Amino acid sequence: MNRRLVVCAALTLLAATACSSSSDSTPTSATTSASGGGTLTVFAAASLKNTFTALGTQFEAAHPGVKVTFNFAGSSDLATQIQQGAPADVFASADTKNMDKVTAEKLIAGTPVLFASNTLEIAVPPGNPAKITGLKDLTNPAVKLVVCAPAVPCGSAADKVEAAAGLTLTPVSEEQSVTDVLGKVTTGQADAGLVYVTDVQGAAGKVEGVTFPESSAAVNKYPIGALAAAKNGTLATDFIALVTGADGQKVLADAGFAKP
Repeated sequence: MNRRLVVCAALTLLAATACSSSSDSTPTSATTSASGGGTLTVFAAASLKNTFTALGTQFEAAHPGVKVTFNFAGSSDLATQIQQGAPADVFASADTKNMDKVTAEKLIAGTPVLFASNTLEIAVPPGNPAKITGLKDLTNPAVKLVVCAPAVPCGSAADKVEAAAGLTLTPVSEEQSVTDVLGKVTTGQADAGLVYVTDVQGAAGKVEGVTFPESSAAVNKYPIGALAAAKNGTLATDFIALVTGADGQKVLADAGFAKP
């Protein structure tokens, strides 16, 4: 009789322990799944660095616990990285050509959206020591000119304006991003560089800008899209909504970008 009581008591204790253990694990799991956060990885054209960095800060403030990381580079390099499997959630290109490369391989979810446009401007050091007044002056052999490589959107645009003007430019170097071109000018390694209007504005006095009418022959349109392999499609969609919405468009307009 005493032995039966001991066994029953033991079984009751085990059952109570099992129920207690199950009850404790449920709140822990719910807390973990409800705790937001995460990282959003954005691949963006180098010319978007200032604006997207500002928008990233806005996005983090509106999404507590979320960290936005950026990979800024020439659009052609970014497209190649994505094609080779680099992890990204959002891709913003400085032209439709490189976005088309990615969408052709079904690496973009849905249809990319155009959100801005940009045109070329001649960047010169403060004071314009080479006395550049227009595109034709860049053909002077004494002028050290730097442009983007043809595969890069700003390089493709340079080729178009060169053809439109019927000129032949002979740059001393071709760079892989527009920020590299700007860097050559700001450091005194070049007398002039073909960059975007937004780059001259963003350089904040480190360079001066020289406009030229032929720039209208090559207006670059900027598309943005979420990657099909995005780890967090919802965050990617939210970021694109910020860029294309009123707040994002204001930041872009303030930086000198035009409507697409």
